[in-house]
Amino acid sequence: MKTVISISLGTSEEDYEFTTEFLGQAFQVKRIGVDNDIDKARELIDKWQSGCEAIALEGIRDHQHVGPFELQQKLIKEFESLSQGAPVTSGTRLREILQEWTVRHVQNTQKGYFNNCNVLIFSGMNHYRTARVLAEFTENLRFADPVLQMGIPKFLGSFGALELFAQGSHQLLRWTPPQVLSPSLSPVKEWNQFIMRKALQKADMVVAGYEELEPYGLEELAGKTVLTSAVSDVRLQTLGDKGVDIVLDYAPQPFDQTVSIVVLEAMILAALERGRQEITDDDFLEIITNLGLEPRVLYPHGFKRKSRFAFVIHPLSQQYFRKAKPLDLVTKVASPGAMNVLEKIMAYAPPIKYSKVTGIESPTGAQAEGWLITVGGTPKEIMSHGPEFTYRRLLAAAEMAKKLGAQIMGLGAFTKVVGDAGITVAKRAPLPITTGNSYSASGALWAAHDAMKKLGLVKVGATGKMAGKAMVVGATGAIGSVCARLLAKAAEEVYLVSPEAGKLLALKEDIELETPGTVVHVMAHTDKYLPEMDMVVTATSGAGKKILDIMQVKPGCVITDVARPLDIPAEDVAKRPDVLVIESGEIRLPGDVKMKNIGLTKNVVYACLAETIVLALEGRYENFTLGRNIEWEKVREIYKLGLKHGMQLASISGVNGVYTDEDLQRVRQLALEKRAKAVKTTRRRVAG
Repeated sequence: MKTVISISLGTSEEDYEFTTEFLGQAFQVKRIGVDNDIDKARELIDKWQSGCEAIALEGIRDHQHVGPFELQQKLIKEFESLSQGAPVTSGTRLREILQEWTVRHVQNTQKGYFNNCNVLIFSGMNHYRTARVLAEFTENLRFADPVLQMGIPKFLGSFGALELFAQGSHQLLRWTPPQVLSPSLSPVKEWNQFIMRKALQKADMVVAGYEELEPYGLEELAGKTVLTSAVSDVRLQTLGDKGVDIVLDYAPQPFDQTVSIVVLEAMILAALERGRQEITDDDFLEIITNLGLEPRVLYPHGFKRKSRFAFVIHPLSQQYFRKAKPLDLVTKVASPGAMNVLEKIMAYAPPIKYSKVTGIESPTGAQAEGWLITVGGTPKEIMSHGPEFTYRRLLAAAEMAKKLGAQIMGLGAFTKVVGDAGITVAKRAPLPITTGNSYSASGALWAAHDAMKKLGLVKVGATGKMAGKAMVVGATGAIGSVCARLLAKAAEEVYLVSPEAGKLLALKEDIELETPGTVVHVMAHTDKYLPEMDMVVTATSGAGKKILDIMQVKPGCVITDVARPLDIPAEDVAKRPDVLVIESGEIRLPGDVKMKNIGLTKNVVYACLAETIVLALEGRYENFTLGRNIEWEKVREIYKLGLKHGMQLASISGVNGVYTDEDLQRVRQLALEKRAKAVKTTRRRVAG
């Protein structure tokens, strides 16, 4: 039986001894903690150098490779030289391999997990290789070496600064005791603790040894991902009690007893009967793959994955400035002329973080948090400048979102219709972009279908479809063709209207193949069949043109206007209180959502914002909906993903805001009265 002894400068309370089989050989493994007594550690190395096959050194500041510098630690070199028999190791080589693999393993299995992640690394000198790998996915890295090693209240934000610090501080650190240095002056120590706590609160992920995290609690660690090593069940429970969501343990655990990477490396040396200098990376790789060793991804509270998003909003009118602080003080006394000047000035303002959004939680366990970022231009100002003007502001917002840690950004309101509708912004932005139009189209039709059921004026047929007639005006356009395909799955008879005859026939053919049994009619104009329709969808690009005569529509008809700008003007809607004209469907988010007011009730957001959130929950950090051509497949996909993550239709909105149940009942009652009156009139004519 081979014996491996672990001599740790840490506490003796965590000592253990066990026997096991490893690489086909019997092992006895024993840990001895010396409670920071260096002389005792020397004695133990001398005692065991001829009584075991390998010695592991734990709890000691290890040799470090920082950029071009190799920083040798005096104490480690001394301990390594004490043993003339059994090889002595501090686990450096195996640790570096496994730390890098852990990051790549998680990034591969949970696509995009570290994208733009805000990472606080307690010691960049100890985790330099890990930091370099993380830097492939995020630039948001902060190193706490000066704070924790030297008592200097300053974080490092670049590898250049870290390498300079390592070179300058090495001569001091290599001669100090192995414990982490701390300043002796109480005020400085308290200030450093304060800035560490603040840095932890802002971080998404922490890279640190378990012992380094012991001073911190729920306020600093709640919701965090922690990359550490040798996590026992007790340690996992403790981290869970402190609110940690995910623990990434880069020390595989092939035994019932939790052991460190240093012990694993010592066991490998003993099994292969080689010294530290004789073993190669090929040996480590062969053992790792043959034994199926893997980094551990641990969830103290069950599966959780938190993603981060940003969404761009802007003031829709001058009224916004009357509510926004500190502009509200100015606007109280400002004349109309001054308000116009203010409106122009604010269009040039840099982006502002309007609100943090938290508490979104999918039934799958996925979570999302994000930021609403406002740019200052009203629709009037946005449309009065060239597209490049708005592009610059959106790219500035994207840079802000990146620094905040967002992994995807959505464009709201007029920012998504400027120029080429997001395509140019997506090409230049440092993170993925979506306009949200796929879910907007889906949400509007979802709202129309729900409204039809609530009005109860059309029966559901034997096929489960609406036993009525539906029309799509502008059916061959990007949005119109999507709506036509969706309606074919909800209605038994669909009428497609477009002046593009060839495209219309091709669309009819496609729908009949996709949805067998649906009766599809095609026509160039609405006039002939409009009075028969139970539902109408308008999706044209003919801004300013009269699309249909609302006075010819059947009482109780549901019109869904998904065109932007709207096809049906507000004055036309007012002429027919017996007709329901829908502009959009708002979405209710899962969880207990906290954010500033955006004009909707709690947990309810616009569908374009909901699309950004759904993509974040799914971990789909990609350009999703861009340009003016909405893809049918993406509309269907985002709808299904929304259902998966607990999205619900919250409300049905028209040109005057959200329809209440009373509003719907009023439309129904007026429609029934008008239909009854029409029947009486017809009977009189027949009788006469």
